[in-house]
Amino acid sequence: MSRIYYTRQETYEAEGMMRSVSCFLKEMGVPEELARLSEEKGREPKIVLKVNLITGRKPADCATTHPAVVRAVCLALRSFGARDITIADSPGGPFTPEALNHIYRVCGLTEIEEEGLAKLNRDVAWDTVFTPEVFTARNFTRIRVVKEADYLINLPKLKTHAMMKFTCGIKNLFGTIPGLQKPEMHYRFPNTEAFAHMLVELCDSVHPAVTLIDAVDGMEGNGPTGGTVRHLGLLFASRDVFTQDLAAAAAAGLDPMSVPILSDAVKSGRAKPEEMELWELDQKEESFFPASFLSPAFPAAAGKTEEGRELAPLEMPFVLPDAQEVTFVGYLPGFLRKPALTLASRLFHPVPKVDHAKCVGCGKCAESCPQHLIEIRDKKAHFTSKGCISCFCCQEMCPAKAIEVKRIFR
Repeated sequence: MSRIYYTRQETYEAEGMMRSVSCFLKEMGVPEELARLSEEKGREPKIVLKVNLITGRKPADCATTHPAVVRAVCLALRSFGARDITIADSPGGPFTPEALNHIYRVCGLTEIEEEGLAKLNRDVAWDTVFTPEVFTARNFTRIRVVKEADYLINLPKLKTHAMMKFTCGIKNLFGTIPGLQKPEMHYRFPNTEAFAHMLVELCDSVHPAVTLIDAVDGMEGNGPTGGTVRHLGLLFASRDVFTQDLAAAAAAGLDPMSVPILSDAVKSGRAKPEEMELWELDQKEESFFPASFLSPAFPAAAGKTEEGRELAPLEMPFVLPDAQEVTFVGYLPGFLRKPALTLASRLFHPVPKVDHAKCVGCGKCAESCPQHLIEIRDKKAHFTSKGCISCFCCQEMCPAKAIEVKRIFR
């Protein structure tokens, strides 16, 4: 069975966060696992926390993993006796020590290193990792700190995503690919389905030991960086990153099977909704209780439990990115919505459009475009839609939120 743990976490208050994280890790047997690793290797195991630091944004923007979650994980691990802990990510843009230092500072992680709780990775080396023959992607480049980790803990942020609709544990591991090599992956896998399959294979290849989702405050709308804050009030943890993402998407009010990554994970047999077990942490009792999931996505998990603990999706689902929405579809009868959405997506292709009034001419959009369709002229970005693969990397990396979505007939 696939056990998904969750708790009601209304704020990032330090004491409550530490209690939840510690309970999660103990319940999953992490202290014992680390002790065995230490004995086997004859040294401290190298623990890496793979956070989401897509770009330099303040914690309140909810584009990155909140430092309170990262700090709580570090404190819990140290209470188990762990000492070799490194916080790492390869954000968008150049993968350099200078860029990393800036992002660590803005995202609120520098203080964690100053407290002596963990190191911040500044090693920008990377290696090629080959995959099993059955994989479509025959190899991945991977930042060395992740490749050399003895124990990887995945710490994603729950958000909507312009290309993938939803991003959480699986998509967070795209950050193991170094810097500006990410646009190359968009070039190699240019359509939504191929890119989603690549992400699922990448996640399987990285294989995190534990994934803990920051879903206290998420991002809706034009995520993963240009959306708005949406409170969810939950914290998830599991060893099964694939099935856990299904639960997180459903909790946000989304249909998991409408998310390309999750649909691929189910079809490939990696995500197992029929094997999901949901367990709620009662923080006062510091104990876990079986819970039911009141979501049509998981009929097998909808039965009542003796404790009456239930997780229900949001009544008002997360707002989708402009690249995903086709507004008229919502006015059609239910049985017509899916075919209408399919037809509309084929006829009206979403592409990025720059708002020159907001554009600051920084060039981050041009830097991130896998097709090299953007140039900076007169301190403004200029786009061409011909050849655009609608990956919306430009929108992700724009610090001024100057990238909008328009639909062109094709």
